[in-house]
Amino acid sequence: MKLYHTQKGIYLEKANQFFRLENQEWGDLINNDQLYQTLEKWIPQATPADQPGDDTILSPLGNRQELWACGVTYLRSKVGRQEESQASGGADFYSKVYDAERPEVFFKANPHRVSGQKGFVRIRKDSTWDVPEPELTLVVTASGKIIGYTIGNDMSSRSIEGENPLYLPQAKTYDGCAALGPCIYVTDDPLHPDSIIELVINRNQQSVFREKVAISQMKRTPQELVSFVYRACSFPYGCMIMTGTGIVPLSDFTLYSGDEIIIHFEPVGTLINTVK
Repeated sequence: MKLYHTQKGIYLEKANQFFRLENQEWGDLINNDQLYQTLEKWIPQATPADQPGDDTILSPLGNRQELWACGVTYLRSKVGRQEESQASGGADFYSKVYDAERPEVFFKANPHRVSGQKGFVRIRKDSTWDVPEPELTLVVTASGKIIGYTIGNDMSSRSIEGENPLYLPQAKTYDGCAALGPCIYVTDDPLHPDSIIELVINRNQQSVFREKVAISQMKRTPQELVSFVYRACSFPYGCMIMTGTGIVPLSDFTLYSGDEIIIHFEPVGTLINTVK
């Protein structure tokens, strides 16, 4: 099942049929440990509806939630981080964290810095090398239970992070630094390890980058990442956690204003954003 948070309310999709859920508050709904079972019970009484338009879909991040992120969880990410920080002497840090028991975990954004479907993402004006990072994103309740998945775009300044690893917050957190969506895929089953994340970047209506990766290449399990995020932090309304990227464009590529970023991940769908 898929849940959509829109300007016109909350919509549920199952087997290509859409329903509108009446009298529900989004933040409370996605902080329900039994969300899948709850939605199954509601479907017989739900109001049939048309598919919501992309221009009405909001970010699935609740207005009282936080977005966190985990880094260096794929080998390609480790190599990319080493490449960008070699001149600053920081390359060794990324090799060590890839092999360490403790993952890299950092705060990414609060809701007003996160865009939804067809929204704008940004690149910093004081950055010269910027990339999107397509990521499987976990929807986690206050108790630490994963109740769904969405697509995340972790916008990153490689020039700032590469200058010094201590600049990570500036490279990662700023207005328009992330996008989530287009929906939450709600399931009681684990994702298939062969599930593919694909990134396409279009410039002037032509593809300038395309790559894909299977989530089986992720070194750490989703529950392992949740356990570290929740280890010393409480989330009364739940949170969302980006799980790292296995797609890092080479050093000769950077984003420009007007680029279209398309991230496809089944069974969630496709997240589309434009660089402003």
